[in-house]
Amino acid sequence: MTPKEQTRLKILNSLLAEHMTLDQAATLMCVSPRHTRRILAAYQEKGAATVAHGLRGRKPANATPEPVATAVVHLARTRYAGTNHTHLSEVLSDRDGIDIGRATLWRILGNAGLSSPRHRRQPKHRVRRQRMPRLGMLIQMDGSHHPWLGDRIPPFTLLIAVDDATGTVVDALFCEKEDAHSYFLLIQRLLQRRGIPLALYTDRHGVFRHTPGSGLPGMPTQFSRAMDELGIQMLFALSPQAKGKVERMAETFQDRLVTELRLAGASSIGEANSVLEQFLPRFNRRFRVPPQYPEPAFRPLDPEPCLEQILCFKHRRKVARDNTVRFQLHTLQLLPERERPSYAGAAVEVLQGLGGRLSVRHEGRIISSQEAPPSPVFLRNGHGGSESVPVRSSSANGLGEHWISTLEPLGSRAEDQNGGGLITDGAANPGRPAAAPTRKPTFLQKERWKAIQKARRKGMSLRAIERELGIHRATIKKYTDAEGPPTRQSPVVSSTSSSDTIEA
Repeated sequence: MTPKEQTRLKILNSLLAEHMTLDQAATLMCVSPRHTRRILAAYQEKGAATVAHGLRGRKPANATPEPVATAVVHLARTRYAGTNHTHLSEVLSDRDGIDIGRATLWRILGNAGLSSPRHRRQPKHRVRRQRMPRLGMLIQMDGSHHPWLGDRIPPFTLLIAVDDATGTVVDALFCEKEDAHSYFLLIQRLLQRRGIPLALYTDRHGVFRHTPGSGLPGMPTQFSRAMDELGIQMLFALSPQAKGKVERMAETFQDRLVTELRLAGASSIGEANSVLEQFLPRFNRRFRVPPQYPEPAFRPLDPEPCLEQILCFKHRRKVARDNTVRFQLHTLQLLPERERPSYAGAAVEVLQGLGGRLSVRHEGRIISSQEAPPSPVFLRNGHGGSESVPVRSSSANGLGEHWISTLEPLGSRAEDQNGGGLITDGAANPGRPAAAPTRKPTFLQKERWKAIQKARRKGMSLRAIERELGIHRATIKKYTDAEGPPTRQSPVVSSTSSSDTIEA
């Protein structure tokens, strides 16, 4: 008996013993006095069995016959193995003439130990996040690639920075693509106009953090390194809904801003930025939400350190014996100074500014440098010593020379140049000989080799390392068999130019 039936049995016994009245018993059993008399009469005639429901133990009239259930289980295990429950109910009706509902099929197969091959995640409870109390405490940033000017020019990107407290667009910028250079320009304008925010809320784009397949999961990107130097905390959203303000702002701009650009007759990115400068104040006045506290949280921008030395691309280099530093398609000659006449063998940083200007820094101080003269190899092969054109880094994650294949200086592709970025001037590659010495491992090769060796020491298989680091299995095997980071051959041009420069 159920607890309810046991309680009702006690009430009937008390009623028979005249310990309570009929109305009191009806009230306790939540039935009418007339129905209480029926229950009492049946109890006196047939006993305690009348307290239980009369249909208990009886088979329902619409129950699925046992042979049909057995046939369904057999078909699900053999002919229709691997079919999800909804599809299986349709197949059984079309092919075998068995009309059975999905819920009934799910119950029959569940009792037989057959679960649906299609798994669904359990819904998560989500709550709306509270706004930050002050302007500048949290800035949400994202890029929106869209045909902003219609069919007039190819689609390009709008970078948006939205304040979390007020919902205003603190800054926005049209650019060709979403890369580190464009985000540096956006941050530079934001810092100069409003100040330094406390935190940035972004997605996990390669500009802001290294992807798992890059081999550098713990290394900062150029953008995250710059934000750390400015004291800005980086927060990463795990879903688009987490940074819903900037996502909805991009959707709104794809409607309103496209109309504004069309009415203004903008036909280029520069003209679109001019229209955007006039559009943002009107938009913010219309949709701004007052913050909880009026005092903004932006920190003032200090004159020191220099902002140009922070919002730039920094690359580590070692000074050669002839006091030159190589960077991509450039060779920089370090000039002697009174404090230190030679920097040979010193570890320095090459700073590539947003305008493409290159400078060399050592221990926090800029070293005087100039473009090195062309190497004798180029002069002997009849190449002129034309000045190199400043190269702008197009790397989205700030790896610089590791992505030199995306650079196209002087109208030619970088892979056609000398040594993937070790050329000393802007001339073309005179040709590669058959035998060439090997170059030193790059920073990316060293970090990738360390990560693979660490995974092998943990006992991970090649397949597990491939899934963990996102590197091809053949590359993993090459790195595990090697005693050190594998290197590739370097053209004779680069090595000979160094020695010939010393001899010269």
